[in-house]
Amino acid sequence: MVIFNYETDFELNNESKYEDWIDSIIESEDKEAGEINYIFCDDEYLHEINMKYLEHDTLTDIISFDYCIGDLISGDIFISIDRVKENAQEFDVSIENELLRVMAHGVLHYCGYKDKSDEEANLMRLKEQEKMNMFHVEQ
Repeated sequence: MVIFNYETDFELNNESKYEDWIDSIIESEDKEAGEINYIFCDDEYLHEINMKYLEHDTLTDIISFDYCIGDLISGDIFISIDRVKENAQEFDVSIENELLRVMAHGVLHYCGYKDKSDEEANLMRLKEQEKMNMFHVEQ
């Protein structure tokens, strides 16, 4: 089950499409969907979480807390809409495109993908694009 929470003025249009897409990402990785909470917030909200739980005094676009058990994918994914908008402008992509990338990124971490090394990061980018492409395919 995918649940969307809003701690800012932003809201997704057609939540069910996003929910179906997230479920399809998980299925495509041969995993099972548990409970995934997306919390959309602003920079200040996410910075507080970054400081409190990770002791990082930086802005970030996403923080995920992994509650997966085996192949059952569960967790909380916090996304700063401020960062998504700024990154979209910086990388010259649409806000929707950047949002899809970040949403997929969190779930891909739960599926076992990492991004610490260059090799891992390259694979993560390929997987993000693959999963973003799935969003535009009729479910």
